[in-house]
Amino acid sequence: MNIQIKGLTKVYKNKTVLDIPDLSINSGELIGLVGNNGAGKTTMLRLVLDLIRANSGYVMSNGQKVNENFEWKNYTGSFIDGRFLIDFYTPEEYFSFIANLYNISNDMLKFRLKQYSQLIHDEILGTKKYIKDFSEGNRQKIGIIGAMIINPKVLILDEPFNYIDPSSQIIIANMIKLMNQKLGTTVILSSHNLNYITDVATRVLILEKGWIIEDILNKDGSALCELNDYFKNN
Repeated sequence: MNIQIKGLTKVYKNKTVLDIPDLSINSGELIGLVGNNGAGKTTMLRLVLDLIRANSGYVMSNGQKVNENFEWKNYTGSFIDGRFLIDFYTPEEYFSFIANLYNISNDMLKFRLKQYSQLIHDEILGTKKYIKDFSEGNRQKIGIIGAMIINPKVLILDEPFNYIDPSSQIIIANMIKLMNQKLGTTVILSSHNLNYITDVATRVLILEKGWIIEDILNKDGSALCELNDYFKNN
C-alpha cells in the first residue's frame, strides 16, 4: 500500500512542528525516520494514523484520505506508545481482542503467536499478569507483536527498539525485515538507533525542526556514514 503526504502541517502554540510539502512512500518500501528530539518524527506518525488533526494538508493511504475514510485501518498495524495497550488486560486477552477486531480465528492467532516465540519466551504469555504490571521492555514487545499479528499491509512503529534488551532488538529488526520482504508490507518506523535503521530500512528520511531535509536511499547500510556525519554536526 502506498502513502502520499501533501501540504501537511501541524502547529502547536503558534509554532510549526511539522511541514511536509510532498512525500510519496511506495508500496513495499521500508522507511526509517531519524532526527533529534523534537524533529517531528512522532508527530508525523500520529498524523499518518489520524491520531491528531493537521492544520493543513492531508495523508492518503492507498488513494484514500485517512481523515475521511477508515478502510486503511483494516490493513494497518501500529504501535506508538503504551497508550495503545489495554493495561487491565493480560497479554492473552489483548491479543485476542486484536484478533477479534481483525476477524482472526483462535487457531490462526495461536499459529501467528508461535512465530514470535523467540520474543515472547516465558516472560509474557502464561504469567496471568496484567499488561500494566510488565516491565517497559515487555510492554514494548506486547505492543509490537499486537501490531504485527494482523499481518498488516502497512506497519507503523515509533521507536520500536526503546526499552528492549540487545537480543530482542536484533529479533525485532529481523521480524520487521521479514514482514517487509515476505508480505510486501509498507513499513514506516522511527528510531534514534542509526545502526538498526540502516540495517532494516530501504530509505531513510532525516527530519529537522519539522522538515524533511534529507531523503536517502539505503542499500546494504550505505546510508550509515551519511547519517553519522549529519548527527556529528547537529
